[in-house]
Amino acid sequence: MNEQPNLGELRAFAAILRHRSFRKAADELDVSPSTLSHIMRSLEAGLGVRLLHRTTRSLSPTEAGERLMARLQTVLRDLDGALAEATTFGDRPSGRLRINAGEAGARLLLTHVVPTFMERYPEVELDLVTDGRLVDIVAEGFDAGIRLGEAVPQDMIAVRFGGHARFVAVAAPRYLAGRTVPQTPDDLHHHACIRIRMPSGKPYRWEFERHGQEITIDVPGKLTLDHPGLIVRAAASGLGIAYVVEREAQPYLDRGDLTILLDEWCPPIPGLFLYYPGHRHVPPALRAFVDLLKAAI
Repeated sequence: MNEQPNLGELRAFAAILRHRSFRKAADELDVSPSTLSHIMRSLEAGLGVRLLHRTTRSLSPTEAGERLMARLQTVLRDLDGALAEATTFGDRPSGRLRINAGEAGARLLLTHVVPTFMERYPEVELDLVTDGRLVDIVAEGFDAGIRLGEAVPQDMIAVRFGGHARFVAVAAPRYLAGRTVPQTPDDLHHHACIRIRMPSGKPYRWEFERHGQEITIDVPGKLTLDHPGLIVRAAASGLGIAYVVEREAQPYLDRGDLTILLDEWCPPIPGLFLYYPGHRHVPPALRAFVDLLKAAI
């Protein structure tokens, strides 16, 4: 090793690998991409080894970069925990609070929790990320995540909010006119369905249950979308049968623009949870957010 790197350089390197993007890492660190490139050149020069493979279209770690990142994640996590613990001696929560959430969870927070939280704790910078991916919140530097209960890792502390949720099959009266209404999930094979593309790129298989019998259907359809709001609109426009969270479709159901199909095959499931690691120190800002969440919802 030719030169000892500083903490800022190491944090920059970790952010680049988390995002696999100089631009997104620069946004997180509030610097320009050119500044971030200079920081990386300085780090690699100081260490005397290349850490990243970079092309115009891709970014990946070298073997040295992978090994450094594997050790660095634990070091930075422990350092952040120590710094957060030190802030407990202050009077009020402060610093950045990063939460990864789905769009539905973010909407609930923005309606019921965030306005009061920001008014009560102006020293906290709230970073609410809704990129749709099921991420490892620890590996990607989040303080907490928000997901449906079935998607929360078992080693996390989870706080439930928002009540039960239900996925339902819906269609517009104009689509159903002249067609046989499906009576079982298997009947969907004879209909035009609006398919759901997951963040991974794979199609989502619709899941149904009745009296303990579970059925998973890879539905047919010529239209595939990846946004719940667009899926509901497409169904309301008569383009096919959709499978969505009932809360998302409720305004259309209330107006009669959509109707629920296979109702008895769509039982409620545990709703949204805010979750965070149980083995780490809970930062004061997160503790304050959780307390407000419990009181508000």
